[in-house]
Amino acid sequence: MKYKIVEKFVSINGEGRLSGQLAVFIRFAGCNLECSYCDTSWANEKNVAYELMTKEEIYEYIKFTEVTNITLTGGEPLLQIEIVDLIKFLSKDEGLYIEIETNGSVSIKEFVTIENPPKFTIDYKLPSSKMEDQMFMDNFHYMRKEDTVKFVVGNMNDLSRAKDIVDQYDLTSKGKVYISPVFGKIDLNEMVEFMKHNKMNKVTLQVQLHKVIWDPEKRGV
Repeated sequence: MKYKIVEKFVSINGEGRLSGQLAVFIRFAGCNLECSYCDTSWANEKNVAYELMTKEEIYEYIKFTEVTNITLTGGEPLLQIEIVDLIKFLSKDEGLYIEIETNGSVSIKEFVTIENPPKFTIDYKLPSSKMEDQMFMDNFHYMRKEDTVKFVVGNMNDLSRAKDIVDQYDLTSKGKVYISPVFGKIDLNEMVEFMKHNKMNKVTLQVQLHKVIWDPEKRGV
């Protein structure tokens, strides 16, 4: 089996639990959503250039970098044919910290039960994304303490909706919860004031670090 890889590189994690730490990024082609603010829409185009790599070749590249944090991203990595086989193969190396960034529309159930399962960062698409109706809500029942839910917020209505979902599913007791602004679309001060007013304990506000360090449109970072 060969996987469609549109880019692979080493950088820092721009967000999530390992923000600021080095990571190897493996980005897969294709996504089932079309979010209004998507910053990797180029990877979802049908004619996007990609490299076909076997699980062994992906692992060899990872080991060559000597970086132990691994982020599988996209696109939507869980849509890749036989992705579970790749995850199981990589998970055999207990020296690797494997994180999967998923868009929230695909079930994680079969992946959290494998031996040495990866950690998940699960997006919840808010109204401004225009993809909220695609969310697979049962993922909130499958997530574990080591998993993360991320809300990308484009306006105050999104922020209010995020709070409702956090409260409804008691997400802060199930794993980590992050809220992140759509870059340049919402005032950070307003986000903080909203958090203070609504006593959003155990919720982390996070800015995409890679968009602060580099040009927001730059790839491979």
